[in-house]
Amino acid sequence: MSDDVALVQVAEIEQARAGLAGILRPTPTEPTETLSRLCGREVLLKTEHRQRTGSFKIRGAYHLLSHLPAEEDLVVAASAGNHAQGVALAATLLGKRSVIFMPAAAPIPKVQATKAYGAEVRLGHVLVDDCIQEAKAWAAEHGARFVPPFDHPAIIAGQGTLGLELAEEAPDAGVVLVPVGGGGLLAGVAVALRARRPGVRIIGVEAAGAASMRASLDAFAPTGFHPVRTIADGIAIKSPSALTLAHAHALVDDVISVTDHEIATALLLLLERAKQVVEPSGVVGLAALLAGRVAGTDPAVAILSGGNVDPLMLSHLIEHGLTAVGRYLRLRIVVPDQPGALSLIVRSVAETGLNILDIEHHRQGVRVGPDEVELLFTLETRDPAHRLEVLDRLRAAGYQVEQL
Repeated sequence: MSDDVALVQVAEIEQARAGLAGILRPTPTEPTETLSRLCGREVLLKTEHRQRTGSFKIRGAYHLLSHLPAEEDLVVAASAGNHAQGVALAATLLGKRSVIFMPAAAPIPKVQATKAYGAEVRLGHVLVDDCIQEAKAWAAEHGARFVPPFDHPAIIAGQGTLGLELAEEAPDAGVVLVPVGGGGLLAGVAVALRARRPGVRIIGVEAAGAASMRASLDAFAPTGFHPVRTIADGIAIKSPSALTLAHAHALVDDVISVTDHEIATALLLLLERAKQVVEPSGVVGLAALLAGRVAGTDPAVAILSGGNVDPLMLSHLIEHGLTAVGRYLRLRIVVPDQPGALSLIVRSVAETGLNILDIEHHRQGVRVGPDEVELLFTLETRDPAHRLEVLDRLRAAGYQVEQL
């Protein structure tokens, strides 16, 4: 890892904060009793998903663009959605034009929002990293300014203003959990907190399917992570930069990861218990706390970094989360192939307090006796304990039951 990379200083972050006055929307750090009880420690949520454009990205984007010469009136960026919206709005506020390259599968609401903020959007490629390369080439060809999502001191300084807010809003926090993609937010928050709250632990949290920062720290150099595959599209980055890696190496206590299953569970809990709509990449810090990955019992702050989630994706995530926390149960039950058998099993299921969502009836192509049929039930349960109660009752009644 290079020792000659200059780290951003807290004075630069203070300057960014002054320049962002009147641009940012206040996003308080709030305690949550329910999640604190589940995690066994005080949990506070930095509600940055309520920020303008729905994420922290407006901070770095506006700070960088506000320092460009007036003649540089065309800016280019690449993003899965949050950086795109931040650059688009910042450009419009500063009277500049913007062209944004986004993955072909970028969530439709993010694409529409980016256009609504005034940008010209160009779709293509699968990963953000590939869009970045195309955007850089296009910017060079057209004499435009490329605005990187994380690899620039001004971007890091802008994102670091969130760290200054945390130092004031959560002075008793023992640990801060920061979502990590390319590492710009982690770098900025780390600089601010090391200067203002040097005793706090700073932990970056990645999606397990895009854990490039951890891999890079272990290798002492920016290291690509392949294949990148996660529901957290906002942090699905192949590799951090030398700049963000240097900040993480110098200032961050640890970088850990969470699975998509854990991300979906955290998203559902936030929606159901805290009434907060947050995108998958924004809940990774909370997911780490809920999964028991963060040692200690001191107060913990989880940064909810973005809330730009596609409603269609949200519906899928809710279904997955409900399954993950034991609210759905799929059973294979073999019953006699005779009149009234289905009615009896349905009555038995109903007596357990279950809601039947779906029933499939199979006779051909399944391994059952000549006088039997297979029934596949999808059921709604109250919790994991209810699932076990249902299985025990049906088996006690003599049914051949298999949980799928």
